[in-house]
This record gives sequence, structure tokens and C-alpha cells, in this order.
Amino acid sequence: MPLDADFLVIGSGIGGLFTTHRAAQYGSVILVTKKENWESNTNYAQGGIAGVMDAEDSPELHIADTLEAGAGLCNPRTVEILVREGPPRIHDLIRLGAEFTRTRNEKGEEVLSLGREGGHSRRRIVRSADLTGRAIERALLDSVFQHADAEAHENHLAMDLILEGGECRGAHVLDRQTREVKTFRSKAVILASGGLGHIYPHTTNPAIATGDGVAMSYRAGAALANMEFIQFHPTSLCHPAASSFLISEAVRGEGGVLRLADGSTFMAKYHPLAELAPRDVVARAIQAETLARGEECAYLDVTHLDPDLVRSHFPTIYARCLDYGIDMTRDWIPVVPAAHYSCGGVITDAYGRTNVPRLYAVGEVACTGVHGANRLASNSLLEAVVFAERAAADAAGCTLPASGPLPSPFMGGADEP
Repeated sequence: MPLDADFLVIGSGIGGLFTTHRAAQYGSVILVTKKENWESNTNYAQGGIAGVMDAEDSPELHIADTLEAGAGLCNPRTVEILVREGPPRIHDLIRLGAEFTRTRNEKGEEVLSLGREGGHSRRRIVRSADLTGRAIERALLDSVFQHADAEAHENHLAMDLILEGGECRGAHVLDRQTREVKTFRSKAVILASGGLGHIYPHTTNPAIATGDGVAMSYRAGAALANMEFIQFHPTSLCHPAASSFLISEAVRGEGGVLRLADGSTFMAKYHPLAELAPRDVVARAIQAETLARGEECAYLDVTHLDPDLVRSHFPTIYARCLDYGIDMTRDWIPVVPAAHYSCGGVITDAYGRTNVPRLYAVGEVACTGVHGANRLASNSLLEAVVFAERAAADAAGCTLPASGPLPSPFMGGADEP
């Protein structure tokens, strides 16, 4: 028998969970996820979520940083939506219980502790130590499972979308435990299935990031864009006993320096921001320098920083490095670039709508145009919540307030699907 709901959400990362949280206010929701609900790229996001949260920052600066990182291929309209609607969504996460790191300002007031990462001209990274994604997911999971109208199905693999009269009306889903194929029907399908890092041999993504959502959408006739723009994270731990483990951009944001085996630095000759250059610049620089010298990796050096600061700001990274005999307060961390994020995906408009009626896409599976050719650090979690809010409201037939005057789109997402 088909299982019916007003909304079917596929994926349990931040995009899927935030969509479920919002959609449950409008009607019944079925959430399907092929792994346990905590397993997603969101859960592995160390750095944080970017947003203009400080008086010394401005939306204009965040927009400019995003456009520059995107190498001229961003959609200015959706970038402005991302930046201007981001801070309210961050406050939503705080109200839901996300515990972000705080500090005290000169007046003794408790404020958010803002970090800085590559490509950002100001400190605007809201974080929870070095496990921001996990903190957000826990808050969202608590919220989702409190909704009587939200029903989650774990270990369920979405296989194909259901089309009726050219509209998307559900999905066929495999129960991975019973091996039963179930039919889930809905008035709207919101795809939040995440990335595709495991098409590459070296990736920072968890094993579930296999591009299922892109494949299903393509078979259903959805348009794709920018699939060639795969962002490589420049600093993945290089160790023979370790699977790819990401060394957060925030480590360089706090003063980490990239070195070659002889101790020489090199980033200054590639970009004025040196270690804080956009990810594509840093990744290519590491690759070029190590290949030219025949070296296996570069090294990230934080030994000049206060050891207590390193341990308190990056407890997870510090502990994982120790597991492999690396004390990052005394030893350089061996690093290499690894596939990290898909900047392209299923083309959507500013409300998550695809060219297939009743099919929406949010998060990494979508191409909203905000990333262009290279995502600005920590804009991914922001994109997921901003456009999840819009997709849920649009799917429910609601109208969101305008974000103010917006320029015409350039490239990336589509104004009208």
C-alpha cells in the first residue's frame, strides 16, 4: 500500500531536516534517508555556517566575497537572497537549540565567537568548536521528531521518482533491511540527497555521498548544470592508516601556515590572501608545489599558536590527529586536496523549484547558482537552510516576503523553471 503525505523529503542532512521542520508546519511530512539520521555531509561539517552577524561586517562584503570565490559564474540574484536571508535562518537554528561557540566582547557581553575562513574578508563564521554540522543536526533532529506530522524512515534508499502527467508525485524507495520496495506518494517532493564525493577515490564525504539524487532527477527529466565544478578541499589529512579526514579551513583562519617538506612557505606567491585564499586557489597551489617537488603532501603548521587555543578551538581535529601519532601543537599536519563539494546539481529557481513540476531540490544536490565555479567556505550550510525555508513555503503554497531589490540573474540557477 502506498504511504501518503503532503510532502516527501529525501535526505537527512541540514537541507532535508530543515525542510522537514518547516514543512511540518504546513502539513504531513515523510522523511526518507538511506542511512542513520546522523550520517550526512552536514554531520561532518567542521568549519561553520557563514553569516553577517557582526557590526564590522556587511551584506555587501559577504556578497562580494561569494561572487569572487565563484569565479564570475554565480547568480547575483540568489547570492543576495543567500546573504540577506542567512542571518534570520541562523537565529532560527539558535532558537531550535543549536549550541554555537560564544565569547565575551570588550563590554563583557556574551556574543557569538566568529571565525574566519578562506575567501572571507571578515570574521563571519558561526561555529560550534570544530563540529558545527553535528551541533546543527542534533538540534534539527530534536525538532523534527517532536512534530507529530513528521515521520522518518531510516535505512530507506530512494530509487526513482514517480511521475504522473509530467508532475513528480512521490518516489519508489527500497527498505534496506527488509528488501521491500515501498511507494511513497506526496503532493510535492523535496530532494535533499546531498553530494557525490564517492565517485572520486579521495574525498572528505561520508560513504553515503554517491549522487543518487542527481541520477534520479536526471532520469525524471530535471535539468542539471555546472556538474564539472567539483570543489576540492585543500587540506585533507594525509596518512596511510586514515581515511580522508578534513582539516577545517578554520585552522588556517586562526593562523595556520602551509609548508613544504623543507619548511618553506608558498601561498603568498599564489594569492594576496595567502593561506586564506579561496579553496580552489589553495588546492591547486598545493597540487602544483608537491608535484613539482615529487612530494606526497604539504604540511599545515600551527605549532606557533598557543597550544591551549589549538586544543580548545579544534578538539575533534586535535584528537583525531593524536590517533595517528600527530600532536598538532608540536607537529606539522600532512595534508592533500580531496573531493569535497559539488557546486553544480539540479537547476532550481530561488524557491527550490526544478523544471519538473512538484519537484524541489535543496542543499548540495541543487544548483541555485550561489556557488558558481567554487563555493565560498561555510556557505553550504547557509544555502541549505535559506533555500529549504523557501522551498517548504513554496511547496505549501505560501508566499515569502521579498528580500528587496535584486539584480538580474547572470548564470547558474534559473529565475523560472
